[in-house]
Amino acid sequence: MTPYLYALGAILCWASLPAATGSGLVELTTPELMFFSFTAAAIYLYLQDLVVKRSARVFLPPLPASLFGVTGIFVYHFVYYLALERAPLAEGAILATTWSLWIVIFSSILRLKRLAPSMIVTAVLGFAGAALVIGGGKELSFQAAAMPGYLLALCCGLIWSSFSVALPYLKIKEEPMTAFTIYAAICSAILYVCTGPYEMPSLQALLSATYLGCVPLGLSFFLWNRAVTTGNMVIVGFLSYLTPPLAVLLVALVHGQKINTSVIWGMCLIIGASLLGRLRLNMLEKGGTKKTSN
Repeated sequence: MTPYLYALGAILCWASLPAATGSGLVELTTPELMFFSFTAAAIYLYLQDLVVKRSARVFLPPLPASLFGVTGIFVYHFVYYLALERAPLAEGAILATTWSLWIVIFSSILRLKRLAPSMIVTAVLGFAGAALVIGGGKELSFQAAAMPGYLLALCCGLIWSSFSVALPYLKIKEEPMTAFTIYAAICSAILYVCTGPYEMPSLQALLSATYLGCVPLGLSFFLWNRAVTTGNMVIVGFLSYLTPPLAVLLVALVHGQKINTSVIWGMCLIIGASLLGRLRLNMLEKGGTKKTSN
């Protein structure tokens, strides 16, 4: 169960962002948001390593793994922020959430050596539940003018899912997320300098960006790496569908907002798809084992 507790921890970190920051990040542009949040994330992870490992040394992965990390961490978030700037929030978020769907599909292929239709069905059910939550019962409208944003959001799903599924296969000998995040902070600083100058943001924006860096980025990277490198990625993928409903529930709990019935139905659909996917995966793996032994 430990890998899945790590996954749930990362998911709770991501889900906590709306409740913790509210509208505090609205005034920040993408370069500002990248710079302040990744700087905070890099400092947090370095200090965490300093306490846990009792060493000031930062492990630097080999060059191919480092380039892979920059793509998975920096490029994903840069594309994600650009997507939400160019597409309506609900529709863009739904398309970006396809990373959960792709994780289940990619990891199912790698684990079962084939694409099982039943796993696709359960993955789509989970995605439908997430879409129902993000939509909030409102009518969604995909506009032709926002097509660049939609395409960027779809790219987000492919980037993060590919990064998550491939990470265990790199066989990196030590925890790489601190180095990956430092690389992302350096890239963000270059972007910030090249697109500036900027005025100093308000205190609320700085505090919100710091929280984003320390928890939904820094801590979640550490937990997510532990989850994907030690757990069954198919199950981790199903669990990740819980991010949108948990975010809505935390906002409701912290700010006293009413929970829409679509959120409840969406969460039930996600949990049902996760349980069905887990049972179906067990059946498929047992079936594969019997064929191999015969």
